[in-house]
Amino acid sequence: MLQISRTKPKSNLIPVTEAYNYCRTITAEYAKTFYLGTLLMPKEKRKAIWAIYAWCRNTDELVDGAKAQYTTEDTLAEWERQLESTFAGLPSEDADVALADTVKRYPMDIQPFRDMIAGQQMDLYRNRYQTFEELKLYCYRVAGTVGLMSNAVLGINQGNSGVPWEKNTQPYNPEKEAVALGIAMQLTNILRDVGEDATRGRIYLPLDDLAAFDYTEKDLLAGVNDDRWKAIMRFQIKRARAYYQQAEKGISYLIRDSHLPVWTSLMLYQGILDAIEHNNYDVFNKRAFVKKPIKIASLPIAWLRAQVL
Repeated sequence: MLQISRTKPKSNLIPVTEAYNYCRTITAEYAKTFYLGTLLMPKEKRKAIWAIYAWCRNTDELVDGAKAQYTTEDTLAEWERQLESTFAGLPSEDADVALADTVKRYPMDIQPFRDMIAGQQMDLYRNRYQTFEELKLYCYRVAGTVGLMSNAVLGINQGNSGVPWEKNTQPYNPEKEAVALGIAMQLTNILRDVGEDATRGRIYLPLDDLAAFDYTEKDLLAGVNDDRWKAIMRFQIKRARAYYQQAEKGISYLIRDSHLPVWTSLMLYQGILDAIEHNNYDVFNKRAFVKKPIKIASLPIAWLRAQVL
């Protein structure tokens, strides 16, 4: 899917409108729950978020896609140079046309994008994490960064009141909460995809956590779903929910028209944890997902929270 070569003439790239539609297609195909949340955004914001997601997805494909076996440190270094060109307004791939336009419309820091590439570098040489602190760094790089990227598009509320003593105060930028949401979503992905990752020889659950419940790597790779495993999953789900709870506190600091889509995305993604519980923690043989009736039922609750919280 990805062509890292920069030999493609700029004149051959698709127009910006088509580029955004291409990014929309990528988002709708690979992130159905997230995509639903973006549909609740104003048109320009949703297009920008699609552009960001498409870049993140294409970055992930470098180490998890069909051509991942050919990805090296040099490949990722070239990808970072291509990113820098895109930020300079010189895209070299179709999806980058939309990102270059997004960066122009919503000025943002390039560092979170670089940090995400560093996260993909971790996947080149690591398939185990001893402690949660090690895993947390990985989660920040591959997902927490998305929260920081998105904040530039979602917009920060410049002040909810006009009282004199707040006149000269700087608006609060919920960066920590944005990172927390990304980490929560990545932890959710990890719990949902335990079985799939195991088939590739990868274990993202901290080995210290497995040991604390007397559960081994061999047990996990064999898909053992016993009381020990259920206890581990309850522990991990509790941790993920704590990050969602932290993230919730930052939503009110965003511009009003961003409240509903963020609440919706948060609630729907958190629903995957409920689905895991409903499946009796069997992530080895069942893929947890939020069913359509539950998605629909969540919308009025998200709307209410967006109005009052």
